[in-house]
Amino acid sequence: MNIHTILFDLDGTLIDTNELITQSFYHTFKEFGLEFTHDEILAFNGPPLRETFEKLDLDKAEAMISTYRDHNLEHHDQLVEAFPNVKETLSVLKERGIRLGIVTTKMRKTAIRGMKLTGIYDYFDTIIALDDITHAKPHPEPVLSAMKQLNAKPDHTLMVGDNSHDIESGHNAGVKTAGVVWSLKGEDFLQKYNPTYMLKDMKDLVEIIGV
Repeated sequence: MNIHTILFDLDGTLIDTNELITQSFYHTFKEFGLEFTHDEILAFNGPPLRETFEKLDLDKAEAMISTYRDHNLEHHDQLVEAFPNVKETLSVLKERGIRLGIVTTKMRKTAIRGMKLTGIYDYFDTIIALDDITHAKPHPEPVLSAMKQLNAKPDHTLMVGDNSHDIESGHNAGVKTAGVVWSLKGEDFLQKYNPTYMLKDMKDLVEIIGV
């Protein structure tokens, strides 16, 4: 497999922010007198916050975003950690000359905070965050922007993510894709979007690219 560039989603793929995200949604909805089931809250995990909150209440969306982000930042450092074998795998990929990028729907500042906290920041050659683009995933723009910065070609690029919009963004950009079985939404959900690969462990990447 001739892969020279690997792009990763951040939350739920490389770093475990699932509990932080879920708690931040619960807190926000409680503040605004809204109630959702656990499964409904899981469905909110992935798309940009603005998209989620504007669908719920256009007038209160800004206030909801602010409430969510305040809670998220306050509890960030206690609840975030890297998934198993992430750092070890990134280290091997870097050593073998693979170019690495982050493509996230988080704001740049928060993304960098999570990356530095979990010790993975220095492995990456580029970060495309929500404030760097006009159209978020599943639009191809974030993936194409990262590829442009890394001088990457579609045939030699892999997009890795834990959610449907990661896989769709990769497909829309014409690159290979990989889902992760530790996705909060489950392997069966991701398989519906036909990723090229499904990672059982982050170390599977080393085998896929043949290094």
